[in-house]
Amino acid sequence: MIGLPKRALIWLALPATVFLFAFFILPLIFVAADSFSGGGSAYGRVVSDPVFWAGLKGSFVIGLAAPLFSLVVGYFVSLHLASKSERIRTLLMFGISLPLTFSGLIVAYGFILTFGRAGFVTSLLAEIGADPAVIGGFIFSPLGLGFTYSYYLIPRVVMVLLPPLVNFDYAQINAAKSMGASGFRAHLDILLPQLIPGFISAFCLTSAVAFGAYGTALALVGTQVNILPLVLYSKISETGSDLPAASAISVILMAICILITALAETVSVRKSRMTSRRKVSVA
Repeated sequence: MIGLPKRALIWLALPATVFLFAFFILPLIFVAADSFSGGGSAYGRVVSDPVFWAGLKGSFVIGLAAPLFSLVVGYFVSLHLASKSERIRTLLMFGISLPLTFSGLIVAYGFILTFGRAGFVTSLLAEIGADPAVIGGFIFSPLGLGFTYSYYLIPRVVMVLLPPLVNFDYAQINAAKSMGASGFRAHLDILLPQLIPGFISAFCLTSAVAFGAYGTALALVGTQVNILPLVLYSKISETGSDLPAASAISVILMAICILITALAETVSVRKSRMTSRRKVSVA
């Protein structure tokens, strides 16, 4: 790629550029234009609607809770995988990545069949005295929705955290232990600080996914839980037809996801610059 002329690189990038323009930039332009079709009055209707604010609050709760839970679980999974051989790690990563290939609808119905009121796990717990109505109702609550999101958020966390854990120099941990530090203290003071950029990137990535997820939420809780994607759906469903307001919510949702992603990119760029400076100083 380095030896290719500039014109060849432009031609190679052209298909991706056309695809991005046709299926992202152009639709986004139309949506943004539709949101301002009434002189921006759609944004006024959205801001004055208490349902919108409830949906925004619900999205922030799920967009924070589900990624945090996924970050904790994903870290320990990544830590375990990093200790395995490359062959075993590859096989395990294949299984962990499988949830990313499933549709949100399939994930939702799978959790209903497993944790619903007549689900497999619910039935097993009922055998030992648990109330199936309480256990089965959990999956249809906001916490249950966040738990379901974690099914495909945890693999994303693992994909972000595993490379730095595999490449980490564990001699630093051994050196700290040889000087009297406990294993927990060594990990807390040496390993975790070096993983902070990865934690932020993984959190931002999964938070953006949780904010924009739609199919899983619709199939699992319908409109019982107020989150922005479902508020948007209500504007264009059979019970509503306010397309400019739906476009305004789309732009707001897009802006939130872009800001979250931009934060992750900023942290990643700063990390790369700091790494480059360290290499130059060492050299």
